Amino acid sequence: MLDCAIIGGGPAGLTAGLYTTRGGLANVTMFEKGMPGGQITQSSEIENYPGVTGEITGMDLMMPWPEQCQRFGLKHEMVEVKRVSQKEDGTFVILKENGETEEALSVIVGTGSTPRRAGFKGEDLFFGKGVSTCATCDGFFYKGKEVAVVGGGDTALEEALYLAKLCSRVYLIHRRDRFRASPNTIERVKKTENIELIVNACVDEVVGDAMGVTGVHMIINDGTLRQLDVPGIFVFVGNDVNNQVLMQEDGTFLCDMTESGEVIVDISMRTSVPGLYAVGDMRIAAPKQVVSAAGDGAVAALQAIAFVDEKLN
Repeated sequence: MLDCAIIGGGPAGLTAGLYTTRGGLANVTMFEKGMPGGQITQSSEIENYPGVTGEITGMDLMMPWPEQCQRFGLKHEMVEVKRVSQKEDGTFVILKENGETEEALSVIVGTGSTPRRAGFKGEDLFFGKGVSTCATCDGFFYKGKEVAVVGGGDTALEEALYLAKLCSRVYLIHRRDRFRASPNTIERVKKTENIELIVNACVDEVVGDAMGVTGVHMIINDGTLRQLDVPGIFVFVGNDVNNQVLMQEDGTFLCDMTESGEVIVDISMRTSVPGLYAVGDMRIAAPKQVVSAAGDGAVAALQAIAFVDEKLN
C-alpha cells in the first residue's frame, strides 16, 4: 500500500512528491500519463519565478524538478488515472487506465485545468507565439505595446486592467454588448483611459509570421470587418477543471466541489474527505501561477505526512 498517491505531475504534484518523500513517507508514487512538468512547459519564456534570471523557457524551468524528487525516493508511474475512490475503512483506491488498481493511505490530486479556446482561426497555430491565456505570465513582454483581450467575464476584465498598467493600449473584445463581470470591475474598466471596448464583435482570425502574431481580424455584428495591428492577444473565455479522476461511478464527486467543478479546499489544501488533498489550478481561488502551485504542493504534502503518521501510529 502507498503512503501517498500523487495524481498529476505539474509543479504542484512534483513539489508534493518532493516534500512527502523528503519528509519521511517511504512509499510515494506520482501518477502522470505524460512527461512531468505541466502546462508551464509550453511557455516560451519565464521571468516571474523567484530566483530565475535571464532567458529561460518553461521547459528549462521544470527540467530539474523530477530528478530532484526522484533523488528522495519519489516513484513516477507513467499511466493515466481514471478514478480515485475510497473504501469503507478510509483507504483510497487508484484505478488506472489499464484496469489495475492501487491502494493508498492518502491522495494529493493536482490534475490542473485547461483554458478554453475561443475557436478563431490561427489560435492554435500562434498559441505561445502571441496568443496567450495568462496576462500575469506574458503581459510584461508587451510593455509599451498594444494588445487585444477576448472575453466578457471577471477574469477577462481583471486581466485587461492588469495589462493596461503595462501596455500602451488594450482592446477588450466581447461578442455581446454587456459584460458578465461584477459591476465594480466593469466600472473600473470603463474609467481606464487606455482600454478600448469593442463590443458585439467576434475574432475571426489571428494572423502573423514566423516571429509571431501581427494582427487580429474581427467581424462586427453588423457585418463590418475591423483589423487590429497588435503583437499579442489574450484569451479569457473560461477554464475547464480537470476533475474527472474525482468523479465516481454514479456520477457524483468524491469530495465537495463548486458548481463550476473546482475542488473546495481549506487553507491547508484539505478537501471534505480526510486524507484527500487538492492542489494547483483545480482548487478554488487558484492564482494559476507556478509559484502558487508549488506552494500548494508543499502545504498538502505536510498535511499528508501528518495524516499518514497518525494513521500508522
